[in-house]
Amino acid sequence: MFKTIRDDIQSVLDRDPAARNILEVLLCYPGLHAIWGHRLTHRLWKSGLKLFARWISQITRNITGIEIHPGATIGHNLFIDHGMGVVIGETAEVGDHVTLYHGVTLGGTSLHKTKRHPTIEDHVVIGAGAKVLGAITIGANSRIGANAVVVKSAPPDSVIVGVPGQVVLRDQPSHAAEEKAD
Repeated sequence: MFKTIRDDIQSVLDRDPAARNILEVLLCYPGLHAIWGHRLTHRLWKSGLKLFARWISQITRNITGIEIHPGATIGHNLFIDHGMGVVIGETAEVGDHVTLYHGVTLGGTSLHKTKRHPTIEDHVVIGAGAKVLGAITIGANSRIGANAVVVKSAPPDSVIVGVPGQVVLRDQPSHAAEEKAD
């Protein structure tokens, strides 16, 4: 548990150049608080305490401005930057090392009690105001532009922009470029 907390704090320090120190991150990053709240509510949800989980998630939402349904599955090192208005639906799945900016919605398009929210694979960045809707998959290492509306799945290493979102494959996967820099 303490390793996860340390990793979450380090994730903020690594991805936000405005983050100056650990104390500032602990006190002033509602995205971090929302993720920690979600971890608690997700455990309650999986334990069958669904009403209690929803109630705590609503308290967290009121404090942070970020709504993460307790049923959503969140990977390691999610970073929510300027998180006001972020919504993550019940059947959403978010991979490791994902970055969400303010106003992002991972929303559903069906009223049926099935998988109705997106799956976001590892190392995806979703720009401010983007909407990713439906039971679709966004492949690893992809980038979604600000205010894009994505309703179709995208393969790994995609750049998705516009309304409706259009997929552009990158020339080179993002991690390959980072490895060359090392």
